[in-house]
Amino acid sequence: MHKFKNILRDFSRFVSSARLRMYVSVLALVCISLLVFQTISYEFYFNNLLENEKAELQNKSAMISGEFSAYPTLKSAETDGRYEHIKLYSAMDYIRFRVVDERYVIVYDSYSSEYGRNIINSNVINAFLTGKSTSVFFKKTGTMEAVVPIYNDSNAIMGVLLADTNIDRVISFDSDIKDQIYLTVVTIVVLFALILAFIMILLVRPFKKAMESIEDIANGYTGGRVSGRGCSEVKKFADIFNTIMDKSNSLDESRQEFVSNVSHELKTPITSIKVLADSLNMQPDAPVELYREFMQDITKEIDRESKIIEDLLSIVRLDKSAGNLNISSVNINELIEVVLKRLKPLAEKKNVEVLFESFRPVVAEVDEVKITQVVSNLVENAIKYNINDGWVHVSLNADYQYLYIRVEDSGIGIPEQSQDMVFDRFYRVDKARSRETGGTGLGLAIVQQIVVLHHGTIKLYSEDGNGTTFTVRIPLNYVG
Repeated sequence: MHKFKNILRDFSRFVSSARLRMYVSVLALVCISLLVFQTISYEFYFNNLLENEKAELQNKSAMISGEFSAYPTLKSAETDGRYEHIKLYSAMDYIRFRVVDERYVIVYDSYSSEYGRNIINSNVINAFLTGKSTSVFFKKTGTMEAVVPIYNDSNAIMGVLLADTNIDRVISFDSDIKDQIYLTVVTIVVLFALILAFIMILLVRPFKKAMESIEDIANGYTGGRVSGRGCSEVKKFADIFNTIMDKSNSLDESRQEFVSNVSHELKTPITSIKVLADSLNMQPDAPVELYREFMQDITKEIDRESKIIEDLLSIVRLDKSAGNLNISSVNINELIEVVLKRLKPLAEKKNVEVLFESFRPVVAEVDEVKITQVVSNLVENAIKYNINDGWVHVSLNADYQYLYIRVEDSGIGIPEQSQDMVFDRFYRVDKARSRETGGTGLGLAIVQQIVVLHHGTIKLYSEDGNGTTFTVRIPLNYVG
């Protein structure tokens, strides 16, 4: 029963597969094309055959009619034995000849069945009136008729020669040809179907191998890659899929590293708190000053733990609610001034001069809370990683499409090899100094994510020991 189900499943997959649909579509197109070609070619051949038969019948009739031109009347031609000649032609070519005089009376019939009868035939009448020859094929009866005027020795019409014949032999021959054409078409279709099936197998094989590789990867074989052998489409498919897998593996490694870093960062303050608490517990008679000092250190570690958790929550919120920005029209000049006022005590502690230069009033559609966080993080980092008696220069400008926030400092700078990684989560250029300043390694990652959510860009210019410049560009009008 299970084997039967597998057979049904495989058959269902085959029926619904793209290769079968493509095969049937191409084969149907070829069959239709061949049938149309066969029909057109057959009609052309048959019509051409009919035209040849009509021309031949009319030529024979004209030749016989020409033999009467030496006589003044039909009677004299009969006396001279012309009708016997006609009878001979009739017997040789299986053609019935009738001679009609001016009274529309049949004066001679090679089949001797209508001699002396009147005949009313539009072609005969037309031949008497116009002197023109005609030939007609009657499809219902399968007969062909030719009408040729008979001229006497004075070049006057003295009668009409009516010739008709049955073209069953032509139709029979045509039927044989038609059967041969059908047989040829069927043979071509069968051969094409076999060739097409072989070509389809060759074309599908690279895709089949690629699908097998994908199934292996889906079943947990993470080290596999899709082979790019075959046509250009397979190569492109393999390149795109392998790129996706590389990004997925890289993202997975980043997540693992992120979890490891989170665990480490959260564990470090707790470890410090435990060491300080154990030290106090081991000294029950420790002086008050030592208790105060240790409690201050414990408070700092708790604040640091709280800062890490706060930044982690910010990262998680940004990841989960990428489209939930609270967009409003915000005065960016006032926003920056508020942030700088809040950070002024921190700058005064290191004697860092903070300057703000605004080139024009700027109003933009942004999330006020998140852009405040961007400016705050950039300026706070510029102050923290600055030299004593240094400076921080913040400028604001805009054009018709974007606003530009530039934060430049006289600080320690960032080494060139670290500049591509400063936006990574938990990455810190100098871990020891970052811990001294209370850094978590998440600030710039948060900044970059907020800027990207606003469809903006952030760029970094820095030299080790010569300060750092961050330039943020954000559209004035938010487009969701």
